[in-house]
Amino acid sequence: MPTERWPTKILMILIVLMMVGSTHPAVVLAELATPEKETSLQSQIKELKQGQQAIRDELKTIKELLSMRTKRRSPMEDISLELNVAAAPAKGQADAPLTLVEFTDYQCPFCARHSKMVLPQLIKEFIDTNKLRYVLLDFPLVPIHSHAAKAHEAAHCAGEQEKYWEMHDELFAHQKDLQADKLVGYATAAGVADAMAFQACLDSGKYEAQTKTGLTEGTKAGVRGTPSFVLGRTGAIGTVAAVKLIRGAQGLSSFQEQLEALLGSQADKIADN
Repeated sequence: MPTERWPTKILMILIVLMMVGSTHPAVVLAELATPEKETSLQSQIKELKQGQQAIRDELKTIKELLSMRTKRRSPMEDISLELNVAAAPAKGQADAPLTLVEFTDYQCPFCARHSKMVLPQLIKEFIDTNKLRYVLLDFPLVPIHSHAAKAHEAAHCAGEQEKYWEMHDELFAHQKDLQADKLVGYATAAGVADAMAFQACLDSGKYEAQTKTGLTEGTKAGVRGTPSFVLGRTGAIGTVAAVKLIRGAQGLSSFQEQLEALLGSQADKIADN
């Protein structure tokens, strides 16, 4: 015989069954005529509740995953470490107070955009005025850019004939067509006079290790993709005291803000002394 909670149970069962398709309360009451029926219905209610909880749990998990995917990491991050850039090509004077290190990939379209649209402005405003030294480190994303590593080697081989930056521009101009057999043609277009020496350099793989140095230094700084930049104070020969990691292709104003802030803090320190 049901206890005094029986009316409540009836009400719950009526509601659940009507939600899943029962159309008349009389039918429900008829189904509750025996204790066996009540037990069966209670079991069904329990299963429904468990199913509903499982759905809620799954929805919560999906919501958390979506939140993680849509949450954007800040492109600016404070860091503190020393980078080795001794063998890297650079623009600007070695005694410039600040150094900006770019980690690049010659098959990266965002790197090409930075090279074409932002770098010339940085040269004019900061590098030519001896406020900044600009260093480039190789960061070829080989798993997705199969020709990038050899293209980076080609830039260094062109550098042996004082045409590194000209080759840098040629490679970005032809980044969708960087097969190894075409690199010597780009080198010639960049002004490399001795094509045979260039090809011999490229075939030897002598700069393969140097391209991996950029990957090592970048990983140490937290670089995960290209382009990425590390800004810091120019240290002893071949080093940078890095203070800021900048992710992604940023507009000129983003670099101006970071550079001017760091130049200002450096000037304040000099004045205090």
